[in-house]
Amino acid sequence: MNVIEQIEQEQLKKELPRFAVGDSVRVHSRIREGDKERIQVFQGIVIARRGHGINAAFTVRRLSYGEGIERIYRLHSPWIEKIEVERSSKVRRAKLYYLRGRKGKDAVLGRR
Repeated sequence: MNVIEQIEQEQLKKELPRFAVGDSVRVHSRIREGDKERIQVFQGIVIARRGHGINAAFTVRRLSYGEGIERIYRLHSPWIEKIEVERSSKVRRAKLYYLRGRKGKDAVLGRR
C-alpha cells in the first residue's frame, strides 16, 4: 500500500449508516460562523451517490417553501457529525434527477 492510500484509509469514517438512493435522511453538519460553531440539520431525499473511498459523495434534496434545494455532501467529511436514516425506499434508478421537475407531493417518493 502506498503512502497516499494509507493516509486515505486513516481519514475514512468507521461508523456510517447504510443508506441508498431514495432514502430520507437527516444530515447533521457543523457550520462555522465567525468564531462559533453550531450544528445544522438538513433533511431530505438522497437523489444521488457517487465516488468511492475518500471521494464518496451524496446529494440530498428537499423542498423549502415550494422551492427545491439540493446539497452535496462528502461522505467522509469531518464537518458531518452524523447521518440518520429516517425512511428507506426502494427505487429503480441510480439517480433520481427526475424529482427536480416535480413540485409538492409529487416530489415525495412513494407517490406517482
